[in-house]
Amino acid sequence: MSQYVNRLGRRSPSAAARLRLYRRPRRVAMLSVHTSPLHQPGTGDAGGMNVYIVELAQRLAAINIEVEIFTRATAGGLPPAVELAPGVLVRHVDAGPYEGLAKEDLPAQLCAFTHGVMQAWAGHRPGYYDLVHSHYWLSGHVGWLAAQRWGVPLVHAMHTMAKVKNASLADGDTPEPAARVIGETQIVAAAERLIANTTEESGELVRHYAADPAKVAVVHPGVNLERFRPFPAGGPHDSAADGSRAAARARLGLPPDALIPLFAGRIQPLKAPDVLLRAVAALLEDRPELRSRILVPVVGGPSGSGLAKPEGLQKLAARLGIADVVRFRPPVGQEQLADWFRAASVLVMPSYSESFGLVAIEAQAAGTPVLAASVGGLPVAVRDGETGFLVQGHDPADYARLLGRFADEPGLAERMGRAAARHAQSFGWDTAAAATADVYTAATQSHRRRVRSHHG
Repeated sequence: MSQYVNRLGRRSPSAAARLRLYRRPRRVAMLSVHTSPLHQPGTGDAGGMNVYIVELAQRLAAINIEVEIFTRATAGGLPPAVELAPGVLVRHVDAGPYEGLAKEDLPAQLCAFTHGVMQAWAGHRPGYYDLVHSHYWLSGHVGWLAAQRWGVPLVHAMHTMAKVKNASLADGDTPEPAARVIGETQIVAAAERLIANTTEESGELVRHYAADPAKVAVVHPGVNLERFRPFPAGGPHDSAADGSRAAARARLGLPPDALIPLFAGRIQPLKAPDVLLRAVAALLEDRPELRSRILVPVVGGPSGSGLAKPEGLQKLAARLGIADVVRFRPPVGQEQLADWFRAASVLVMPSYSESFGLVAIEAQAAGTPVLAASVGGLPVAVRDGETGFLVQGHDPADYARLLGRFADEPGLAERMGRAAARHAQSFGWDTAAAATADVYTAATQSHRRRVRSHHG
């Protein structure tokens, strides 16, 4: 961050730093068609991407890059624009009916959405936006057109990819359509820069979508380290993590000494909450004496293909004979989510696909270990054997065995939790925003070079 220090007058900038500051875009149009940064994560299609966009936009604004986020209006009477934070504006675009439009129906509304974005732009002077940053393939299509029309570079973040998801589908999940694969391929070719969450995702872009490796930049998402920490804001900073866990359990009305494996996220086959329930059933069948001291909170709402059977998980718990130890809770705000993480013995993430797995870092920042499937970005988020455990595959027996270890070794959750909190410190959003700003700079410079050579 040294190139920003000069703004505070503490050090004169080097020529390279001056060039970077000069070349950096001043105002970015950020596109998030299918999910609003104002929606609560864990509801509908709102999840890690919402958190990503909100946190990134605020940190970019803090380093003098203004952000305007365009998103689809999902309710009548919303103001056309809402200030999310100083330097961050959310613009609501009318595109299709407000209610009841599934993500799968949105490609038909991209023309209307693009029209709304162009209307907003038409009210400004030429050159108002310096760069377009689109999130997810639906936004990428709008971004492709907008960037071309405005003569600015397009930076795109996939978040998830159809070919990767289709390669590891959960039972009962629907494959992503061919139209999405085609759309993603077009965006990869059109973007000036692609932002990948991990080195693995970068490789997938090159392998599955023939991305130019020189165009792909790896930027790890961050975590809000003020919100997600072993103690809530204002709490002690030097006490042991177990004191924090007991206090969080008291606040949430949870038993102080129970083994609490937590699932937090959208309830859909992709996230595999059923694997956790089956693992708990297997553990209790093998060791019935644990029933009196285990509690399994499932915090989140049905989403995606999970909407087809919104009560499916409750029925599964009943069928497995563990309904008495499972607690279903609706999605909660970020502050309370941090408390659920603090209260848990371990966060369980048996996902079939995760581009990064933001909740894994959030839980670790709150001092809680993670038991996760070894997929996508989770091996980057979780240090196997140190801050949690990674499982190859989705066999409930493997998860049951590791949950048994947390039951048998009382110090394991605390020891791993302390290592997890230290590990999460390297994932601050300031770092992610500075790296993203560097990607913007590189995109702007290569775009200018391309325009010059085209006209030359």
